[in-house]
Amino acid sequence: MKLTTTDLTPRIGTEIRADREALLKGTHAAAIRDLLERRGVVIFPEVRFNDEEQLAFSKTLGEVIPQGEKGIFKVTLDRNENKMAEYLKGGFFWHIDGSTDDVPTRASLLSARHLSQTGGQTEFANTYAPYEDLPESEKKALEKLRVIHTIESIQRKIYPDPTPQQVEGWHAYKPKSHPLVWTHLSGRKSLVLGSTASHIEGMDLEAGRALLARLEEWSTQPRFVYQHKWKLGDLLIWDNTGAMHRVLPYAADSGRMMHRTTLVGEEELV
Repeated sequence: MKLTTTDLTPRIGTEIRADREALLKGTHAAAIRDLLERRGVVIFPEVRFNDEEQLAFSKTLGEVIPQGEKGIFKVTLDRNENKMAEYLKGGFFWHIDGSTDDVPTRASLLSARHLSQTGGQTEFANTYAPYEDLPESEKKALEKLRVIHTIESIQRKIYPDPTPQQVEGWHAYKPKSHPLVWTHLSGRKSLVLGSTASHIEGMDLEAGRALLARLEEWSTQPRFVYQHKWKLGDLLIWDNTGAMHRVLPYAADSGRMMHRTTLVGEEELV
């Protein structure tokens, strides 16, 4: 079976169908990586990889970060399954992973193992297209700006009145300064936004936050967004360098379980 593709929206999201063995052998790895960079999100519907297969497939696309158990990180709000469950509630807000790192992760692969009855859809917003659609004068102005990203910024959306212990834990992650516009190795440019974006360096605090809010609203218009309605066994990959993501709220006791593998970052955010 050859690799076949179907674009799901004009600006982001492509479904891929291919032979399982070919995927596991890496036969289509180069084509998948190319498509991922161009389309931001690729989906393998109901491919039903087990953990060993998901890990093997991930390794055909890049170096896997050793998270969780043997590279498999459980994304769930069940504290018995993941001690970071409270922290993961930050996923309800738009963000990119690793925004307080020098080199954000390249991409993540997420597979559906148990679904919630309501909510739990995952949304992805292309971050190249919103920049490309801005007026040239605004692009030039934005390219001069730098943004401070903090874990506290996104966590305060969940816990507006935190305990001293919570604040201490957030401050264990140092703030990170990144350009508002990421110039990629490919030459393409994207906006670096999301709920970890605290403020703009050198700009009045409220004015800077207003600009960040306006840009996030612009970048998450329906024309830039793909919403994935999960089916058991789906495997989805998103380009963390070219897309923001969030999950729609679901009940903590729903049992929703996703297994994630993550690829090591390959380019510094400059």
